[in-house]
Amino acid sequence: MKYFQVIKDLIPLLEREEEHMKQAGHLMAQSIMNGGIIQAFGSGHSYAAAIEIAGRAGGLLPAKAVMEETFGRYETIEGVGTKFIESWDLRENDCVVLISNSGRNPFVIEMASFVKSKNVPLIAVTALEVSKNSTSRHSSGKRLFELADVVLDNHSIPGDAAVEIEGLYTKVGGTSSIAADLLLNQTVVFAIEEMLANNFEPPVLMSANIDGGPEFNDKLKEKYRDLYGYRIWINK
Repeated sequence: MKYFQVIKDLIPLLEREEEHMKQAGHLMAQSIMNGGIIQAFGSGHSYAAAIEIAGRAGGLLPAKAVMEETFGRYETIEGVGTKFIESWDLRENDCVVLISNSGRNPFVIEMASFVKSKNVPLIAVTALEVSKNSTSRHSSGKRLFELADVVLDNHSIPGDAAVEIEGLYTKVGGTSSIAADLLLNQTVVFAIEEMLANNFEPPVLMSANIDGGPEFNDKLKEKYRDLYGYRIWINK
């Protein structure tokens, strides 16, 4: 199976990001231990990676995926990204994760610039070499990787799709979503390990589909309700 082989070949490349994942995990751990939350965003299909680290079994309670309702329709138009992120409740102890394969569109670049203007740690998930060899679509000339504190390289190829089928004019089978999921899940694992090493109890959700899971999660949410309040329950 061609696609499975592509993913098998990709995994060793992602493993090279171990130090960067540890650095990103440190930012997440420090954020949560200091009362902040993780805010994750991805435009278009990159949103799939954002929800992978928010509100899921084995994931951290103080994390949310922020949805942009047009699903990336306006990501190439300057000014929209700034207006969008200005509506966020973004605080100094938070940590932001921005996922963009190309990292070149105005929407995500403006979001990254806003995050940095607030001195909030920024983790970027992007195709680093692809982005380096692409021109920015923003008037600043910046790309996402140039604004981030930590970059997690998904090692995607130009165009993302990686499987060639004879007789077809384009490749199929994108890799960026799977790569981002692997990178971010391991980053969360590193974050949880750091919290435990600092004698801090990680607020980790259990599966709602195992006995006792819903009850455990309800107690966890109640425990942290005063600290996080509405911030992890609303979209922005």
